Amino acid sequence: MYRFLLSRRWAFIALLVLLLVPTMVKLGFWQYHRHEARVARNELIAQSLTAPAVPFETLSRPGAAVPKDLTWRTVNATGVYDPAAEFVIRNRTEPGGSSIGYFVITPLRLADGAGTVLVNRGWVDSAGDATSYPTVPAPPTGQVSATGRLRGDESAESLGTKKRGKLPDRQYQVIDSHEQAERLGTPVLGGFLELTASTPAQGSAPTLLAEPDHSSIGAHMAYAVQWWLFAGMLPVGMVVLARREARDRAAEAAKAAAGVAGTPEPVTT
Repeated sequence: MYRFLLSRRWAFIALLVLLLVPTMVKLGFWQYHRHEARVARNELIAQSLTAPAVPFETLSRPGAAVPKDLTWRTVNATGVYDPAAEFVIRNRTEPGGSSIGYFVITPLRLADGAGTVLVNRGWVDSAGDATSYPTVPAPPTGQVSATGRLRGDESAESLGTKKRGKLPDRQYQVIDSHEQAERLGTPVLGGFLELTASTPAQGSAPTLLAEPDHSSIGAHMAYAVQWWLFAGMLPVGMVVLARREARDRAAEAAKAAAGVAGTPEPVTT
């Protein structure tokens, strides 16, 4: 009854199923691992955001990269802002909105002489002009205590953008401590501080950035289950298809046999 399974067509179907099943299983595990990574990332961010603040200079040093497991850690820095060295980062989205503007980065010279920390004081509107320096509220004068989130240096590659050529004066594409150390001619600690609070307060200040989303886990687990279900359905579907074809062939054979049996014998004279 099932000799048709030896046909070329069914050999191709079986080969296709044998190739697709492990591929779908592998894709399911890929999505599952992405789910695990997202959960671990969210837990790390939550722990970092709620951890007691530590001095910025204890987690970073000039010319060094910020370890990924320290990103988003609550830090503070005490020193004096250098408004003359302030600069902006182009093409950044308004927190919670869709308007395009600038991040305002003001170097903070640490009181203990450990170097300079780049402080992202927040977002300002571009006012539709991307060629001139935007209107930026001045930072507090005198000694300032800044509290915020530790972030690593940016690059065009990490942001998924192309590196641009010469930009207008004091405008940059990414926050890069190495680039700013060369510009300022002074040691700049790696990474930057994403401001959340300041003493004294900033007053009329740029819009502070919101903390990262660490509650959503995405749909990776659902995608993993879907891939595994598809992998399990293929062999089942193959069996169902084979049984249906066998049944159809048996029905056709019975019909043909009945037709032959019902054929009248020729009349001889």
